[in-house]
Amino acid sequence: MKVSSFPPLFLLLLIGLSGSSRVGTHAAAAAADQHHHELEDFMVVATSSLEHNTARDAVCSGHKVTPSGDGVRWVPMNRPHGPCSSSPAAMEEDAVDDMLKWDQLRTSYIRRKLSGGGVGEDLNSDTTTSGVSEKNGMGTTDVGLGNAKCAVPAPAAAPTHSLEEEAMTTVVPAARQTMVIDTSSDITWVQCLPCPYPQCHTQKDPFYDPANSTTYAPIPCASPACTRLGRSYGNGCSASKQCRYVVNYGDGTATAGTYITDTLTLSPAIVVKRFQFGCSHAVKGSFSDQTAGVLALGGGTQSLLAQTAKDYGNAFSYCIPLPSSLGFLSLGGPVGASSRFARTPLIRNKRAPTFYIVRLEAITVAGKRLAVPPAAFAAGAVMDSSAVVTQLPPQAYAALRAAFRTAMVAYGPLAPPVRNLDTCYDFTRFPNVKLPKVSLVFAGGAAKLDLDAPSLMLDGCLAFAATPGGADGSVGFIGNVQQQTYEVLYDVGGGSVGFRRAAC
Repeated sequence: MKVSSFPPLFLLLLIGLSGSSRVGTHAAAAAADQHHHELEDFMVVATSSLEHNTARDAVCSGHKVTPSGDGVRWVPMNRPHGPCSSSPAAMEEDAVDDMLKWDQLRTSYIRRKLSGGGVGEDLNSDTTTSGVSEKNGMGTTDVGLGNAKCAVPAPAAAPTHSLEEEAMTTVVPAARQTMVIDTSSDITWVQCLPCPYPQCHTQKDPFYDPANSTTYAPIPCASPACTRLGRSYGNGCSASKQCRYVVNYGDGTATAGTYITDTLTLSPAIVVKRFQFGCSHAVKGSFSDQTAGVLALGGGTQSLLAQTAKDYGNAFSYCIPLPSSLGFLSLGGPVGASSRFARTPLIRNKRAPTFYIVRLEAITVAGKRLAVPPAAFAAGAVMDSSAVVTQLPPQAYAALRAAFRTAMVAYGPLAPPVRNLDTCYDFTRFPNVKLPKVSLVFAGGAAKLDLDAPSLMLDGCLAFAATPGGADGSVGFIGNVQQQTYEVLYDVGGGSVGFRRAAC
């Protein structure tokens, strides 16, 4: 399976007073020292690099490190837009606005779930679970499902949403599917035949047909696997006593069908036999025609992580690339050199084990730590592959916004806000922009995200928002904009989340 956003150098000359007076020498030294710190605390980038579609004409570059695990159990991942996509296209003009609207719906659901809210059980219900969509700008992945009844050669260039592999496995899959990966859901699903339109959405990949697989098997209603779906995802029995599932997403979309098993092939080194997943025969709402379903990596008992924990270790990692680069998804934790990762404790919520939570303890802007007490971050933040921007407690966000606006006063006045992003700029008058460096420091102090320009700005706006409601007690989110280029390790068995910089 394949898993599917430069600063120019500059020189500042300091010309001091002539002569050899001690006062002049001290003044020049002080100015030089100030300039040195300024270089450390700010970054100068080309304005063009902050444009969301800059990478569409770039050349695709590979990832920069060997992925974790044993260096074999990984698959490539790319963004839906950019040169690494097999069908690259510029984002639509209103794509960022749509993406942020979707992001608010998704994170609001997760917040309700963590506070004890329920999950809808009806495909037509308005109560929902966290949404997954290509709108988040995350990546997609190709998977092989089942084993074909007839041995036919694999296509040399299957029309997928990521870079093609020439041979995924020696066994020909019954279907290759392009899927969105999601760390905040537990049920993997793909569209399956029969799947008439408009009951199902159109997709570029051929539909998965269980009848063409020698390893497909239905899951009976009375089986433990069906029982484990519970009230959250169980949807009764079909007329033939097959288990049925339903997933209602927080953005108003939903999927329903039968719950089955088949062989899942992610790569030659990752083959999961009797993998349990949803065979979708109906969807609700709008789905991208570039994807066939969702690969779920949440902390629940039905996720890919749970089903592969014994074979690959209770851990996984990914690197979300910039649009012009290739990322990856890896199953299993690091072998040997685990010190490559700076770690922070992983927090789990017993009422909602799907979600992975970490805790911030500080934020620095231009080298200065903001005056925000660690207690302001007590509610924690969800590490989420699909959340777009980082959401901070109001007290922390207000401090970050004030410090950032002060550092950016030369680029005023502020431009109109974009959805929940209220610190936006019109940089069209400036060929280069000088941005303050921002770092997110996690509990324990060792783990931090030092943000590059594409991880700091989104469409000319500071890519952070306050959690809604105005109170500091709401859980926050670490968005995928901020996670870009880091390998993020979810070591669930070891109880930590790790970060490795410049991995893709």
